[in-house]
Amino acid sequence: MIILGLTGSIGCGKSSLSNILRDNNINIIDADIISRKIFEDEKLLASVFEHFGDSIKNEDGSLNRKALGNIVFNDDNKLIELNNLTHPKIKEKILSEIEKVKLFNKNIIVIDAALLIEAGYLEIVDKVLVITCNEDIQIKRIQKRDNCSKEEALSRISSQISQEDKVKYADYVLDNSGDLEELKEKTKEFLLYMKENWRG
Repeated sequence: MIILGLTGSIGCGKSSLSNILRDNNINIIDADIISRKIFEDEKLLASVFEHFGDSIKNEDGSLNRKALGNIVFNDDNKLIELNNLTHPKIKEKILSEIEKVKLFNKNIIVIDAALLIEAGYLEIVDKVLVITCNEDIQIKRIQKRDNCSKEEALSRISSQISQEDKVKYADYVLDNSGDLEELKEKTKEFLLYMKENWRG
């Protein structure tokens, strides 16, 4: 079985690619979904509130993700602080999900993680697929998706390692500067390449 790490900078279309792979009956472990669910752990949530204060707390005591995002996207040290709190929990859950999928004798499993490289998941995966796109398109996509200004979009991009640096770790690079139909075609090409060149 091949464990494939899928990553790419914000706005490059990683989620769209994940959905296409899912439609091809490929199991996806989504680190973003896991990172949301881990806040159901009251001990972790209390620790995050302790570090970042009551400004990130909703009236009902739940986490205000937008407020937390505004803090960590504008302060590298705060982002590191948050990652140190959450990453061990996320990694633990990902490893447990891999073990579950292994029971079904699948040929491939995909770990979809924006921070695949930064969070140390390279040691878990066999191959790395990096999705990229033109920077102007990337900025426009983020603005549209998050309803934010160009400056906010650029701040989110700069909080991650650059596309160029991510590509250095790639076994396969998929450029998603086109539309969804083009992405579907390129995904077909990738799946064929994988079948012919990578053995699970």
